Amino acid sequence: HVNELSITRPDDWHVHLRDGAALQQTCADMARYFGRVIVMPNLTPPVTSVAAASTYRDRIQAAMNNAPRQFEPLMVLYLTDQTDAAEIQLAAASDFVHAVKLYPAGATTNSDAGVAELDALFPVLAAMEEADLPLLVHGEVTDHDIDIFDREKVFIDRHLAPIAQRFPGLRI
Repeated sequence: HVNELSITRPDDWHVHLRDGAALQQTCADMARYFGRVIVMPNLTPPVTSVAAASTYRDRIQAAMNNAPRQFEPLMVLYLTDQTDAAEIQLAAASDFVHAVKLYPAGATTNSDAGVAELDALFPVLAAMEEADLPLLVHGEVTDHDIDIFDREKVFIDRHLAPIAQRFPGLRI
């Protein structure tokens, strides 16, 4: 019979640490409970490059300097219409960027720099598929004529299903 039970520190796969004054508190909260966290990149300005992810990661680690526990920040790049395959290759070669996040422009908090034309990013998605860099998705359309309760379904039908079909090796 069992005399002892060990519970592994869990991970959080969707964290908004924010930046500035809030960063120290959000990092302390996460460090109290989690071992690793996937850090969402929708700051102002957004985390769109490996260099920006590196400096944000440095700020996160500095915010945990005096914390009794720490977590490993797993960084994510913010996909924009200007993202290119070269940046994806840099991200895949880094040891701290673990994914790229798609925000449709105007869909959620700090998504103004998000993707307006997804088809134009097919070369970037191909590079992600080749590098085995996952695509994280905020999946909704922003058309004003589509009911708010149907925006996710329309996104899946209009965008996500065709991406999954065109890039079968892309982890989404």
